[in-house]
Amino acid sequence: MSIPASKSELIAAIANRFIRLEAALDVVPHDQADEKSMEGHAKGTCMSVNNLISYLIGWNELVLKWLDQDDHGLDVVFPEVGYKWNELGALAGKFYVDYSEYSFAENRARLVSVKDRLIQKISCCSDEELYGSPWYKKWTKGRMIQFNSSSPYENARGRIRKWLKTNQG
Repeated sequence: MSIPASKSELIAAIANRFIRLEAALDVVPHDQADEKSMEGHAKGTCMSVNNLISYLIGWNELVLKWLDQDDHGLDVVFPEVGYKWNELGALAGKFYVDYSEYSFAENRARLVSVKDRLIQKISCCSDEELYGSPWYKKWTKGRMIQFNSSSPYENARGRIRKWLKTNQG
């Protein structure tokens, strides 16, 4: 899939990659969803499929936070207050904890909800707002959204498929 360069392409990338992610999640046995047997986001750590969903929820919520701050004329702190780009493993760990009280099914529903809110937010933007000028360093708003939504969906799908092959023979 090519890199989105318009609002419609960005929405399509998010929707299409999400559908593929959901198909992979549909195969995960619920009784194995909390097993910490998948390589984690920080070196030397392990996570569960449910942690991976938590990670995706966290990033989608973070993107919505960035967009909301920008809409209100506030300075956006990238990636998140208290974290630097070289500390994303720690941020992933925070996301695992943030959604740890929720079941696999509950987190899947939360992920659908946050993805839908993100698409709704993007729908209110113009192509110019999304791709007309840099938003963070050299990256446009659309590219930053894609980096932290559709791309991680595809990465997560690959992780899940690899995990399934390892754990289901």
